[in-house]
Amino acid sequence: MPQYEQQDVTSSSAKLRNRVLVIDDGDSVRNIIGIFLEHAGFAVCGEAADGIDGIEQAKKLKPDLIVLDLAMPRMDGMEAALILRKTMPDVPIVLLTLYQNVLGPSLASELGVKAVIDKTDGMDKLVKCVHSLLKIESAPETA
Repeated sequence: MPQYEQQDVTSSSAKLRNRVLVIDDGDSVRNIIGIFLEHAGFAVCGEAADGIDGIEQAKKLKPDLIVLDLAMPRMDGMEAALILRKTMPDVPIVLLTLYQNVLGPSLASELGVKAVIDKTDGMDKLVKCVHSLLKIESAPETA
């Protein structure tokens, strides 16, 4: 069970362009991604464990950005990215995977993926990428 709640798309945070949907088949991976993104000031609006659920969540929640795993059951990240790109062309997709070497720049471009990040590069690289794609300054630290 996620440690954050799914947010209604009509909330005031929806206007901030900081809502992220995390799609990964690993429960612990989703939790870690969520912790890092929320610490950086993003709102994890939902999560899914495979491409099919991820597409349903994306349509329902209308996130500002999607973090997507490549290797998942039922529907992999490549197929999900193609469908998400057609249904939500303005939503950037970041492919976070252990198989970055499988994807060349041309395949990532065909999928409509804005960035491909290797999971072994760490969460800091993902956070920087999300900041860059959503054009958001780092959230100020609160005392």
